Amino acid sequence: MSDAPIIAQKAPYPVDVTEGKNYFWCACGKSANQPFCDGSHSDTGITPVKYTATDDRTVYFCGCKATDNSPLCDGSHTAL
Repeated sequence: MSDAPIIAQKAPYPVDVTEGKNYFWCACGKSANQPFCDGSHSDTGITPVKYTATDDRTVYFCGCKATDNSPLCDGSHTAL
């Protein structure tokens, strides 16, 4: 069964990432560990998105789950 993602929050999550490290963004919105996956998607048909940091910096992971640039925020939350 496939569900629509749940809006976790209507703002991005700023995260300091480390070069070369993999991050798994929660695409379903059910994770208790936002913006990262905790396995809560198992009954949704939605899978997490892998993000590999290319350098040490702050990135903004989407919180509303409506981005067209997953897993990063593209401002879609402003229209919700």
